[in-house]
Amino acid sequence: MIVKNVVTRFAPSPSGYLHLGHAYSALFAAETAGRGLGRFLLRIEDIDKGRCKPAYEAAIYEDLAWLGLDWEQPVRRQSDHFEVYRQALTQLGYKGLIYHCFCTRKDIAAEFERAGRAPHNIAGPDGPLYPGTCRHMSDDERDFRLGRGDPFALRLNMEKACESAGLLTWQEADIGGHLATPQIFGDVVLARKDTPSSYHLSVTVDDHLQGVTLVTRGEDLRLVTHVHRLLQALLNFKAPDYTFHRMLAGDDGRRYAKRDRSLTLRGLRGAGETPGDIRRRIGI
Repeated sequence: MIVKNVVTRFAPSPSGYLHLGHAYSALFAAETAGRGLGRFLLRIEDIDKGRCKPAYEAAIYEDLAWLGLDWEQPVRRQSDHFEVYRQALTQLGYKGLIYHCFCTRKDIAAEFERAGRAPHNIAGPDGPLYPGTCRHMSDDERDFRLGRGDPFALRLNMEKACESAGLLTWQEADIGGHLATPQIFGDVVLARKDTPSSYHLSVTVDDHLQGVTLVTRGEDLRLVTHVHRLLQALLNFKAPDYTFHRMLAGDDGRRYAKRDRSLTLRGLRGAGETPGDIRRRIGI
């Protein structure tokens, strides 16, 4: 696939060391951009400050440079842009598409039990669909609970959002159009009391602001594209195209993960492997 003047990005989370799967994803994005005289961006997705560490971020730069990759400066770090995500939430709030949810996981399970429904019978890609307990909460009760300092999530009213956006499609490079069906996720969380943005919201905003024209993703993230396409429409963003790469797995069939320290780029480099060895391992 050759797309002229494409803008791609690799967006790791600094919550561990990069592994072979990350190497494949980064090289896939960079080479996709390079074939079309495009631009390759690096973004640090560090919304989760509890799990993300500066040492891991530094290791990302080191590992990618060792692989021979170059990226544009400055690198966008999500934790530097919380206010931008709040503005996007405010925009959605003005449209009446956001509501406060005070439910814990225990509350949600109890709601299913009261309704006589098993969670696995109404599961979406991220697990059981939220039953909408707080969707119609009164303003007085909401204000009381906010004043009391209760933890909360900000959820997207999916039914209203889909009605507002209308019929949507998204484009997969070399494949064509797909009908967007974000309702399969239910009322997704877009932020929490102590976390000003979710993955869905921050990625959508960042791709727009960075001018990404082709999102390269692993097949494991195909379905979230439906939610992101909806958010693009609600926020009046131009939609990029998408392409998906295969997921790498070890000899045991398990996908590579950060817990597999022997297969991190740092560990393999320490064992004497070269960037060429890594490319041969992952077939790119």
